[in-house]
Amino acid sequence: MQGPSRKLPLEAIRDQVGKETGVSDWFTMDQERISQFADITEDHMFLHVDPERAKETPFGGTIAHGLLTLSMMSVMAYQAVPGVEGSKMGVNYGYNKVRFMAPVPSGGRIRGRFFLKGIDDKGDGRLQFQYECTVEIEGQDKPALVAEWMTMIWL
Repeated sequence: MQGPSRKLPLEAIRDQVGKETGVSDWFTMDQERISQFADITEDHMFLHVDPERAKETPFGGTIAHGLLTLSMMSVMAYQAVPGVEGSKMGVNYGYNKVRFMAPVPSGGRIRGRFFLKGIDDKGDGRLQFQYECTVEIEGQDKPALVAEWMTMIWL
């Protein structure tokens, strides 16, 4: 997917401040995805890539890297968060807070839930968006992570 699944006028998005803007589809965090992330990042800790050894841990098997789970928020946002009509581009601006709450087991499914906290005009046609994000794990009460995520768009 190349960008937000839908675009709305800026005023319609401003009306969403203080509300949930959307929920993504479920994504499977299978061992192949976890192992590919390990190869790309060179993080081959056994908890992520060695199912036999990971069985001996309190997790009972391999788990997704926390940073892999965090990186999935981009595709989740494309699905769940509307873009701004007429915007030239958008970028990640950063995180004020990220907490990894629960491990995602290999084979588990996750989805993102996005709540628009605010929009700040930064001048020169730039707007900064602040989202509260939760990545849920299917069938579990505790989320995989919670984050305050900021993005910037240019009009």
